[in-house]
Amino acid sequence: MLPIVGIGAGLVSALLFTVVITGSPLALLLSYVAPLPVFIAALGWNHRAGLVAAACGTAAVAIALKLPLGLAFAIGAALPAWWIAFLALLARDDGAGTSEWYPLGRLLVWIAAIAALVTVGGALAISPDYETYRSVMTRGLELVLSGGEGVAPAMRLPSGIDVADLAARLAALVPAAAGASFVPMIVANLWLAAKAVRLSGRLPRPWPFIPATRLPAKAVAALGAGVVLSLMDGFVGLAGGAITGALIAAFGLAGLAAIHDLSRGKPWRMPTLFAVYLALLIMLITVFPFLALLGIADALFDLRRRRSPTPPAA
Repeated sequence: MLPIVGIGAGLVSALLFTVVITGSPLALLLSYVAPLPVFIAALGWNHRAGLVAAACGTAAVAIALKLPLGLAFAIGAALPAWWIAFLALLARDDGAGTSEWYPLGRLLVWIAAIAALVTVGGALAISPDYETYRSVMTRGLELVLSGGEGVAPAMRLPSGIDVADLAARLAALVPAAAGASFVPMIVANLWLAAKAVRLSGRLPRPWPFIPATRLPAKAVAALGAGVVLSLMDGFVGLAGGAITGALIAAFGLAGLAAIHDLSRGKPWRMPTLFAVYLALLIMLITVFPFLALLGIADALFDLRRRRSPTPPAA
């Protein structure tokens, strides 16, 4: 049964990944859920089924397209999904006869770490020489901004803005943006897969109280290290940017969880949550750093220490 489930999940995941070559918006959206079948196989059966799915999907992409794309699928979608699912199902006896499952906060740190590794790996795949990588990224962004070679419609930029200079500045932000965008993508796939597996009755662990998610204080130190590294040159600076972006995204999600938790039972809960989500929808880049600051403060000072540890009844 496990090989069949794994093979089927791997082939579906590979198909979702490869449709991106069509270039349509729908194909791009489908590629974002490429890890979902691997997650479902690993959570609903066990991590071995997820590993079979990752291997089968990688082979399918490599055969259908080319080996580098197969490796990109493995590193960017399949293996992260398998590993995160494996960690999510880890449990230990707490000494009182009950199981203590892997904490969501640590799982979120792992997702951020994988996001940084995938970002650095993607940059190295473009070129192991940093200057070459930077020129390739700058040229690509310049084409997007100017609409050159039919890559995209030309953007209307304010007068006096030099496209080449803007592209170079944006290229420096790509590692942080890539790391930050990978985190919610994996989190969304994990949540969707866990929901689907739970509905089928195959989820081994009880459903966690997600608003209780809180990152460990050590993650703040890792964020500081990432910021320091991002000030350096070459791939070291690129890695620092990826770490910074990924951890800011993780802290932002933890900050959002804190708002959900702190507002439990309060009369201002619904207006507050509505305002927060509306602000995220309209001004994501502006609002999210404030959520990250809340997540950092919660990691350092445990803002929820006076809250009841018992979640509300489902």
